[in-house]
Amino acid sequence: MTDDGTGLMTIGELARATGLPVRTIRYWSDEGALPPHARSAGGYRLYDAASVARLELIRTLRELGLGLGAVRRVLAGETTVARVAAAHVSALDAQIAALKVTRAVLSTVARRGSTAEEMTLMNKLARLSTAERRRIIEDFMAEVFEGIDTADPDIRTRLRFAAADLPDDPTSEQVDAWVELAEMVQDPDFRAAMRRMIEFNAADRGPDVPTGSSLWFVSRLVRLAGEALRDGVPPDSPRAEGILHALIGDADPAVVLERLTAATNVRLARYRELSAIVNGVEPPSAHEEKFGWVVAALGARTAG
Repeated sequence: MTDDGTGLMTIGELARATGLPVRTIRYWSDEGALPPHARSAGGYRLYDAASVARLELIRTLRELGLGLGAVRRVLAGETTVARVAAAHVSALDAQIAALKVTRAVLSTVARRGSTAEEMTLMNKLARLSTAERRRIIEDFMAEVFEGIDTADPDIRTRLRFAAADLPDDPTSEQVDAWVELAEMVQDPDFRAAMRRMIEFNAADRGPDVPTGSSLWFVSRLVRLAGEALRDGVPPDSPRAEGILHALIGDADPAVVLERLTAATNVRLARYRELSAIVNGVEPPSAHEEKFGWVVAALGARTAG
């Protein structure tokens, strides 16, 4: 302390008392957050006990990430610590969300071995606004369902088809899934494949339903193929022919094979999986082994 009996401290003494560097204290003082209590005869800054308490508050607020502007408003009584903290929480939430996006993009780039151009595209897709993301999905849905859900309004429900909607606070896995999904739904070839699958599944009631296009058929396929897999029945065996007949009757195996190939496209299965991840729900079972067995059995019968 100074030896003039006032109990005031120089900036160096304040630094030693608080453990803060002189340079930091001087900067905060210059910025108006810690004005000196007085000046010495030589013009040096002097601080009192209240300055110590003020300095501790400044240090705490700065360590919590608040800018000096917000700190000055708190110290001037223009706002409260609680209000500033609430605002800072919102800002931190936005930062965290942005960091999640960044992490997901970098993770995808590392996994795929992406080029700089691919990385730029992924980053752009990941950082789209909520409205922009929804517009991409809505445009996709409008194209693949055009005219179908007018004739069959229940088709989306029966296909358990829900649009992917990234939440406001996504996990890195959801962001990663969204990036891949956004690329997929903008691919014309994928849109055409999705359209064919929906057309095949649009009419799934009544005696005139084409074999291999209805959900009723799919449920029988899962059951019969599951039993065949459990019993170890080879797809090209005579016993497999009997199982196929029970499944498709007298329908043309080549036609059924075409329908199943459209409905079991690997990318369609991936779309369902990605949509489930983005929506935060359990991915549906694709029954890949069962569909694969039937496709193999139909292929063997068609070849024969």
